Amino acid sequence: MKPLVIIADDLSGAAESAAGFLLRSSGISLRLGPGAPNGSGVTVFDLHSRRSDPARASRDVRSVLQSSDGSEIVKKIDSLLRGNIAAEVGELSRDGSPVIVAAGLPRQGRTVQDGVVLVDGVALHATDLWRAESKPAPRSIAEALGSSAITSGVSLDDIRSGRLSQVLVSISEAGSVAICDVETESDLELIVAAAQEVRGSRLVGTSALATAVARRRTEQSPVVRPSLRDSRFTLVVVGTADASAGDQVALLRDSGAHHIEVNSAELLAHSVDPLPILNALDRGNVVVSVSGPVVPAESVHLVSALADLIAAVDAGFSHSEYPIDLVLTGGETARSVLDRLRIDTLSPIYEIEHGAVLSVDRTGRYIVTRPGSFGNAHSLFSITKFLARPIPVDAPDSPPSDNEVNPMPIESTPLPLIAVTMGDGAGVGPEVIVPALLDAETRKRCRPVVVGDAKRLRLAATVLGIDVDVVAIEEIKDAEFIDGRINVIDLDLLPEDLAWGELSAVAGDAAYQYIRVASELAVRGEVQSICTAPLNKEALHAAGHIYPGHTELLAHLTGTEEVSMMLSTPKLKVIHVTTHIGLLDAVARIEPGLVERTIRRGHEALVRTGNPSPKIGVCGINPHAGENGLFGYGEEEQKIIPAVELLKAEGIDVHGPLPADTAFFLAGRGDYDLIVAMYHDQGHGPVKVLGIEAGVNITVGLPVIRTSVDHGTAFDIAGKGIAEAGSMVEALRQAAELATSTFVSK
Repeated sequence: MKPLVIIADDLSGAAESAAGFLLRSSGISLRLGPGAPNGSGVTVFDLHSRRSDPARASRDVRSVLQSSDGSEIVKKIDSLLRGNIAAEVGELSRDGSPVIVAAGLPRQGRTVQDGVVLVDGVALHATDLWRAESKPAPRSIAEALGSSAITSGVSLDDIRSGRLSQVLVSISEAGSVAICDVETESDLELIVAAAQEVRGSRLVGTSALATAVARRRTEQSPVVRPSLRDSRFTLVVVGTADASAGDQVALLRDSGAHHIEVNSAELLAHSVDPLPILNALDRGNVVVSVSGPVVPAESVHLVSALADLIAAVDAGFSHSEYPIDLVLTGGETARSVLDRLRIDTLSPIYEIEHGAVLSVDRTGRYIVTRPGSFGNAHSLFSITKFLARPIPVDAPDSPPSDNEVNPMPIESTPLPLIAVTMGDGAGVGPEVIVPALLDAETRKRCRPVVVGDAKRLRLAATVLGIDVDVVAIEEIKDAEFIDGRINVIDLDLLPEDLAWGELSAVAGDAAYQYIRVASELAVRGEVQSICTAPLNKEALHAAGHIYPGHTELLAHLTGTEEVSMMLSTPKLKVIHVTTHIGLLDAVARIEPGLVERTIRRGHEALVRTGNPSPKIGVCGINPHAGENGLFGYGEEEQKIIPAVELLKAEGIDVHGPLPADTAFFLAGRGDYDLIVAMYHDQGHGPVKVLGIEAGVNITVGLPVIRTSVDHGTAFDIAGKGIAEAGSMVEALRQAAELATSTFVSK
């Protein structure tokens, strides 16, 4: 595998790009400035060129390219098209190398249509996201690349047509830069795969493109994740003009952090005293932000002055045995601070939340970087919670006095937000959701918000005899997580007299709408997982939504072409090559490529949960796995063995094809971490025998985590208050585990 070089123009974007490789490569280095890459692995360069002179930006890119001969090249650009894009991309194509631009960041609502960047559906130049810039936003990617660049657009139809590689080859042969439309993460996957067929191509895009590249680069040897220490002194520096920063600072302040505002005019005059910040650090987390007017022309000087202030705080810090750990928002601010501290190399180790990357420098200092425009109102609070601040070492044993601020509680990870869809309101979904969300273990693991119907949940609570406060909210940010309360984004789609246990097209449509809204929340990054209560396929179809089930519906809503169903119990995990189709159709559909992709998805899912080298058993199609041709017509040799051999050669611990009866027996006693079933009943039968009460259905391959109970709507017992909530509790547990696995606790 070729070494990979990623060239970024700001620090938070560089760290964000590196984050995609954290579970896939152990050789990640983040360099602050041009230089030579690692001999192997992944090297990310932050050239700090967003506001530099275009000639210098071009020169620094050229320097990296000259020292990276033989490496795969990815150019990370800002999703809002800020910076010296024309100069830097022009340098990539100077030697005639094909350049492919895919500038979407779907998870943040940033897509590309007809070569125009859209932010939540609005053209970039029509937003106020460039308000801190000295010039207007470009009206298209082609405009951002400059008048000297010859460009050709690539539509979504071309990207999803199956002939994308031919389209890209044709564009490169014509000497044009390909500008790809992007709507989903799946589109980026297709672009990356097709680019492999364009010899010498160089990819240009956001961190989402870098992550798509990362998915194709899994090392053969296990990636060892480091353990974490507690952070004792954490300084949060807010270096962004984004409107969301105020809410983030307010929540952090309300949680017990010390908030120190520095006036912009005083900062520019270098008259801010670092002593109040130093004194506050002895008592807890400190967040520093800038107040007062910020003139775009002075923003560079303001960032520089803020970096000088933080360097003065660091120099004056007396607890030398405990360095100040830093949380830096805004790429320019982060880089300026690290330059003042003479830090030139970082080792990224965890992604705390999307874009918030934890790195360590040569001295062991923790540094979290995050783009200024990323994160909801809880972002900074979640980051500081993750760093797990204990009481300072020199704090007195007695409780703090009234004029002191209590330190933040120790908690190893921020609790993930999970959208819980109510499923079919006529079934047992509401009855299993209410007790599951009130369960003490659920509360310890996640912050669940129901997408459903508040009236129905209250009725379910009455049926169960549970006293609970069901509170309707409009947005995730309105949720409050306190004992005895269930938050619900109330779509109010069900009539009050909806009968329990009866098929209803109204309930089927409502179940669809719950999933739609949850998918939108997940794609926007407002929740980290989706956990689904059961829907009824017949009711879904009666409402005009013709999907075989949740798996296919979620794939459609997230624009994902291919996903897999994984069933998980405490004793057994099974992933399916095919699911909701007839047996003859299943055998016809199975082919080596599908088997290979399914095994990869299962392997990546287990790696994500903390098993770096899972042992995988693959079932045959025929009895006794064909028994060397005795049964069947050579299906195992034609459809399964090529995929198994390919993956073995890559270092994945995969075995098969195995007789299904033997494979499940061995997995049940612990010999295998995962079994790959060829069709629905081959996998479902053993799971339901070995653990349906705690069974969970996980959709693997979506751009968001999705888990579900492994039972149906149970119309026969709905409304009777006897449904078992254990599977929902387990589904929430696994949703939380998978959502937090990129920042596994100590």
